[in-house]
Amino acid sequence: MAAPNEPMLIFDGDCSFCTSSAHWIRDRLPKTAHVEPWQRLDLDAFGLTERDVTTAAYWVDERGKNYRGHRSIGKALMAAGGIWKAVGALILLPPFSWLAALSYAVIAKNRSRLPGGTPECKLN
Repeated sequence: MAAPNEPMLIFDGDCSFCTSSAHWIRDRLPKTAHVEPWQRLDLDAFGLTERDVTTAAYWVDERGKNYRGHRSIGKALMAAGGIWKAVGALILLPPFSWLAALSYAVIAKNRSRLPGGTPECKLN
């Protein structure tokens, strides 16, 4: 479990596509950042509900602030550093953020159809 002042990406561990994506970013993050499936966490400690975390990924920063969906991906990429920091910053900057939000929504809705996706990935 991460310390309260360490950033964390929270994802849906029941979804194979989400798990594969989470492992990809985990391999690029510094050791002080954590990547955890929501199923292993006390969601109340993060101010999140099961509905929150089954419909989107969350980045929780060092201060405990939550970022949902495309913002969580942008923040995680920024934390990864290098070229990924620039990509993450673009995801958070309008007008790129508008496209990122739309892309995230489409991907989340169709995650069961993407490579590695399974019926468990389907959002209700």
